[in-house]
Amino acid sequence: MTTRRNFLAALLAAGAAPRLGWAAVGNPSWLAAARLQDGSFALFGLDHQGQTTFRVPLPARGHAGAGHPTRAEAVAFARRPGQFALVIDCATGAVRHRLTPPEGRQFNGHGVFARHGALLLTSEQRAEDSQGVIGVWDVAAGYRRIAERPSGGIGPHDLRLMPDGVTIVIANGGIATDPTDRRKLNIATMRPNLTYQDLQGDILDQVELAPDLQQNSIRHLALRSDGLVGFAMQWEGEADAAPPLLGLHRRGAEAILAEAPLADELAMQGYAGSIAFSGEGAELAITSPRGGRLHRFSGQGAFLGAVSRSDVCGLAPRDAGYLASDGLGGLISVREQEPALLSRTDCAWDNHIVAL
Repeated sequence: MTTRRNFLAALLAAGAAPRLGWAAVGNPSWLAAARLQDGSFALFGLDHQGQTTFRVPLPARGHAGAGHPTRAEAVAFARRPGQFALVIDCATGAVRHRLTPPEGRQFNGHGVFARHGALLLTSEQRAEDSQGVIGVWDVAAGYRRIAERPSGGIGPHDLRLMPDGVTIVIANGGIATDPTDRRKLNIATMRPNLTYQDLQGDILDQVELAPDLQQNSIRHLALRSDGLVGFAMQWEGEADAAPPLLGLHRRGAEAILAEAPLADELAMQGYAGSIAFSGEGAELAITSPRGGRLHRFSGQGAFLGAVSRSDVCGLAPRDAGYLASDGLGGLISVREQEPALLSRTDCAWDNHIVAL
């Protein structure tokens, strides 16, 4: 007689057992990569209070991650330009799949699930000329690569699934880089853009910056539930300039560039490392690890204030404010201008916090 125990054992042996949901790993609210004190690297699951719910090792420095919408499975991406993306079972720590881009391609640090977790989309570029590529992977088929399509620009970095579930928005940074040492090759002629595509790769809309801001690389994205897109930029022009580092865009309208007062803008040192809307969506913020600053803005682009924090970069929604991370292992709750330390871990958090 086949018992329930024997039946489950057979499923496990065949790899067919149902995957566990996020509750099985403590219902983490966020994912974040970090460098540990011994020089190794790991991906962490973090709960609402900034406590670790799981930790799994990475073979090298991670950048961002993507959490599957229903099961305790995450994809950890290598720092750009990278050659690995690991599909990790967050319940067991097992690496279920190791994704490698095709010959002549490089991962660019970000990816997103689409079609309720049936597809994984990855930002990539051709090594020879940095032309952007979006890789398409079939999750049910063991993360088999099934297609790729142009990203609509050079050097894509972040990409997000829009609230409609059928459109992606891509931050094409505009920078061509040497595939071996990340040396920037086209600063004088770079043309960043924000590109909207459907899931078949057809371009629906593109936004470029004014000519005097063409050296403002569009790098990272945040989305609000009503379709408002925030984009964070990194300035590649004259070192003493203080360009706006935050943009807001809604399809069908002109982009809004949000500026801080001159002294605050200069303090950012031309670099926005992460971006997020607040938990309730009324405002958004950008961070600068170079400047040790977090800048808050309204949803209309008005400057609301600054928070100082050494080496702050990671940023994600939390309640009516944000969760921020720093290179000293701190996880900080930010609400208006009252930062509060939630936890500290013996690690250096990397650039991003991914909300689940």
